[in-house]
Amino acid sequence: MKKITISSLLIAILIFSVVLAGCGSAKETNTAEKKHEEFVYAMSGLFKPFNYKEDGKLTGFDVEIGEALAKKMDMKPKAITFPFETIIQGLRDQKFDAILGSMTVTEERLKAVDFTNPYYKSGSRIFVSANNNEIKSKADLKGKKIGVTPATVYEKLAKKLTDQDKVMVYSQGDMTALMDLATGRVDAVICDDIFGRVAVTQGGLKMKPVDELLQVDNQAIATNKEDPELTKKINKALDEIIADGTYEKISKKWFDYNLMDAGK
Repeated sequence: MKKITISSLLIAILIFSVVLAGCGSAKETNTAEKKHEEFVYAMSGLFKPFNYKEDGKLTGFDVEIGEALAKKMDMKPKAITFPFETIIQGLRDQKFDAILGSMTVTEERLKAVDFTNPYYKSGSRIFVSANNNEIKSKADLKGKKIGVTPATVYEKLAKKLTDQDKVMVYSQGDMTALMDLATGRVDAVICDDIFGRVAVTQGGLKMKPVDELLQVDNQAIATNKEDPELTKKINKALDEIIADGTYEKISKKWFDYNLMDAGK
């Protein structure tokens, strides 16, 4: 009788161990599945109307595009802010899934991350105060103070067009730089053309664009090179929101026209 009890106990322990192992595997699987259910995308939060905070909540064109993409991918959207100067490293460190923050595709960035198809096109533009008649082209910027957001293509362009010590960086974002045009703290600002025009039409800033675009820029969603499947999923979702009119609806809400038509 005693032998039967011990044998039964050993069998029970073995069964319990198998069940525990199975539960552990199921828990790990559920955790992995849960991770892929959430689409975490980062942005500076300083680029109104693309991405900014209103009453403590992130909003803007980029935020809503991310929400639309997540819906198509059957994922839960989660927009977060991250310092733009280190945002690529944050992506590589897997602190989030993607950068959806009006990031310009460049050869240098392509070495560090992958990019989706462009989700809009714009360009780098020089802006000056409305009463400035001295600066009429990029050739007139030599020796002038140019305001830019750090770690952007605009900063690189400014360093080619004026003296290094004349490039004024604004970690608070382009809007702060543009506001300094009126006070004379800077002579010009180089920023995104669409952003600058919105600052005039919707923000009421007394400034004007100068000359032609310095360059046409593709704005795309940056993804980790270790996750090519996510890049494919985002591209598919992007095609779908463009085809069904979701993209145009979001674009017209924020800009009164379809950004897909910009740069054409």
